[in-house]
Amino acid sequence: MQIARTLPELRATCASLRAQHGGLTFVPTMGALHEGHRTLVRSAVASGAPAVASIFVNPLQFAATEDLSRYPRDEAGDLAALEAEGCSLVWLPDVATMYPAREAPRFP
Repeated sequence: MQIARTLPELRATCASLRAQHGGLTFVPTMGALHEGHRTLVRSAVASGAPAVASIFVNPLQFAATEDLSRYPRDEAGDLAALEAEGCSLVWLPDVATMYPAREAPRFP
């Protein structure tokens, strides 16, 4: 199982997998994998296309009253579960990759 943490890694690995297999399947997650996630990965693998899963705890999905820092995280356990199900690639971006700082617009 391969792991991509940057966009260049993700693009290169996806391109290679597509070239070899013709397509990909995708299972987006926020980690804290459970049987439902594992079932989705098994179904993706059974389709015959390489399974790609993401693990990204999206801070924008939490309301001000919810505690993002308390969301369960077990990267090693999640990676082990994905590998056991036959996942080909895991996309593990950080917040800066998903929400890059944008240069402020300039007005004349």
